[in-house]
Amino acid sequence: MKNQFRTFVRFLFGRGLSIALCTLSEGVSAHPLPEDDNPSSALVLDAVEVQGRATDLLGVVDSASQGVVGQPEFKYRPLSRVGELVEVVPGTVATQHSGTGKANQYFLRGFNLDHGTDFSVTLDGVPMNLPTHAHGQGYLDLNGIIPELVDRVEFGKGPYYADVGDFSSAGYARMHTLHRLPEGFVKFTGGEYDYYRVVAANSNVLGTGDLLYGAEVNFNDGPWKRPEDLEKFNGMLRYTIDHDDWGLALNGKAYRAHWDATNQIPERAMESGQLGLYGTMDASDAGKTDRYSLSANVWSRGDSYRNQLDVYAVYYDVALFSNFTGFLDDPVHGDQIGQREKRVIVGGSGEQTWFNRWFGFDMDNTIGFQVRHDAIMDLTLNHTERRRTIEAITRADVDETALSFYFTNKSHWLPKFRTVAGLRSDTYFFDVSDRLYSQNSGSETASIVSPKLSLIFGPWQDTEFFVNLGYGFHSNDARGVTTRIDPTDPTRSQSRVPPLARQRGAEGGVRTQYVQGLNSTLAVWWLESDSELVFAGDAGTTEPTGKSERYGVEWTNYYKPLDWLTLDADFAFTSASFRDAPRGANDIPNSVGRVISAGAVAELPYNVFATVRLRHFGHVPLTEDGNADAGDTTLVNLGVGYRYRQLRLAVDVFNLFDSKSNDIAYYYTSRLPGEPAEGIDGILKHPVMPRQVRVTASISF
Repeated sequence: MKNQFRTFVRFLFGRGLSIALCTLSEGVSAHPLPEDDNPSSALVLDAVEVQGRATDLLGVVDSASQGVVGQPEFKYRPLSRVGELVEVVPGTVATQHSGTGKANQYFLRGFNLDHGTDFSVTLDGVPMNLPTHAHGQGYLDLNGIIPELVDRVEFGKGPYYADVGDFSSAGYARMHTLHRLPEGFVKFTGGEYDYYRVVAANSNVLGTGDLLYGAEVNFNDGPWKRPEDLEKFNGMLRYTIDHDDWGLALNGKAYRAHWDATNQIPERAMESGQLGLYGTMDASDAGKTDRYSLSANVWSRGDSYRNQLDVYAVYYDVALFSNFTGFLDDPVHGDQIGQREKRVIVGGSGEQTWFNRWFGFDMDNTIGFQVRHDAIMDLTLNHTERRRTIEAITRADVDETALSFYFTNKSHWLPKFRTVAGLRSDTYFFDVSDRLYSQNSGSETASIVSPKLSLIFGPWQDTEFFVNLGYGFHSNDARGVTTRIDPTDPTRSQSRVPPLARQRGAEGGVRTQYVQGLNSTLAVWWLESDSELVFAGDAGTTEPTGKSERYGVEWTNYYKPLDWLTLDADFAFTSASFRDAPRGANDIPNSVGRVISAGAVAELPYNVFATVRLRHFGHVPLTEDGNADAGDTTLVNLGVGYRYRQLRLAVDVFNLFDSKSNDIAYYYTSRLPGEPAEGIDGILKHPVMPRQVRVTASISF
């Protein structure tokens, strides 16, 4: 069935394209944003109408680095991959060092977030980060999201918010899907390198609510010497009842993908001609994954209160095959590793807010809880060759439970001064059953308390000032918490890692709308972590290191000088270093020191629209001494399109100037056939995608 459907899609974009374009039109993204689907999901939505980044947040948010982005900003933004949705959070970069179906690499505030550590994402109240994951702590795979059905993204940066906990000290994003569509739509996209994508969605009134349903199919080979052969399938159902004072939503989502992967390769092999820019050290690298979830959201509100309850259940599995070091450890079979796991996640969260007036002051008091249990089965790391197991290195079953409570007080002391004080407690229960080495089995319990405080002054002349302080944390892999011996050498002992790593931060900022049509924020921030996680190429995962410190400045701007023209420009500069290392040997590898993004959208006469976006990141040390650097990467994307009634046709050009820069790079030891047995230290890199053109046509009904 998959091959038949794939053949049909390719026919549609081949000889059938000229016929299809006669009847296709724009989808949901060309229509106004529907009303908010969950009035209680965030305070900002009780007071304002979401209009992309043009939303007026004065007097609403608690820091300069908080915000909300709605569907109006998504509709013209060219996305080469789903993970770029997080780039609507200013200063965030999403890259890839492997196949499309794998979680992206994320960078924010000087963190190499690997695949998600220290950046938390939820989708309709369901946490997307996966602790104690086969490939990396906090693994964050966003490929199960259909961008056209995202209503809004609420975001914040820093450990200043009591209602977010693990993996959120660099930042968080809460994504919410639409609950109804103005019209149904079918969208077709075709492009170079055998890229084909079909999305269809519609909604109908059902009883007293709205039923939304959508599906996505995506195929892609990419420019790689070993074609990626991606097959990705997404589906979702959402039933929503939304009244003035109460509502509920039932969500079902399904995602499946498999692909052949091209990982980073040695720079020296490219320079010698042994491997091409899009070549591979191991043509059998690959991956497959599934994720299925059911969730429910219930909320109510009145003049003096607001509350909500979210519950969810998720099934997830993944298998990844990666060779990062070539033939360094095994000159005969190669160094490919296989990482597998299956897990069931159940959990929920609840929150109650009272709008009070105490001692003559307006006060909002909120109490909340969050509970989550991950039952992880067959958590496996194997030495493999062409995806066949040669030796089992680790195999464990893990139960991990997190229980959290928080309290927040928001007080308006003066017309121009308010405070937000919060206290959060988190308790973790780890239970590891190691099937290969019983010495590494065990149980552990750990708790941490995190106070928060924000001071907000203003507004004066449409300008507010913020001071934010807070403690946060991230959890570590449960296997590292209970380990006693090195699974690669059972005769050698191994140090345990702390279950929870403390983080603390501060920020001063300003948000202004003084200039008509311009939203601008400036934030100066500092963050310290007791334990850092960095990528280890030989293991294909992250390893904890010492204490780190980061500080930086962010300046974000969103300007609409004319009704038909929208401009944005965001700048983020960061310094990141290890605290316990001497100067000159304390750079944090893969910390991104500079991120610049800018764009323009023009809605022109005769139903023509055009958009251009620039993304730049640089100052990326690859070693502690800073002697190796990933270099600068600058990409420009261009989009143009035409709308007429129910017709839409768009052309997107990604990487307009055909940059050959790095999407990501690392520095470690690897070995290719014929090289010295001890291997060679050097840069291994994964390039950005070459220039490619994609044509999108859609029809609404």
